[in-house]
Amino acid sequence: EKNAEKIQAKIILEMANGPTTTQADEILKRKNVLVIPDILANAGGVAVSYYEWYQNLHNESWTKEEVFKKLKRKMLNATDTVWKTMDEYKTTMRNAAYIAALKQFEKR
Repeated sequence: EKNAEKIQAKIILEMANGPTTTQADEILKRKNVLVIPDILANAGGVAVSYYEWYQNLHNESWTKEEVFKKLKRKMLNATDTVWKTMDEYKTTMRNAAYIAALKQFEKR
């Protein structure tokens, strides 16, 4: 929150885990700064770790191109879901990501 008022960017892509405080989020929201939250921005690494686990479990070996194709589809779907949720609930991208995640649990 100490730096949030000074930020001039229109978009922030969080690459660290939990880099923005709740207070800073409120300031950035007021300033109409789009914050792409860590849980969405870092999801690609988690997905690729899952793909590696899956291949090992099933004794499979995918090419780099296959992994990138799967990852691209996964990330585009996740981003689309979060964006639509953000629109539907008129909330921040971070809150939309949380809502979308909870909706996935609800389906199970």
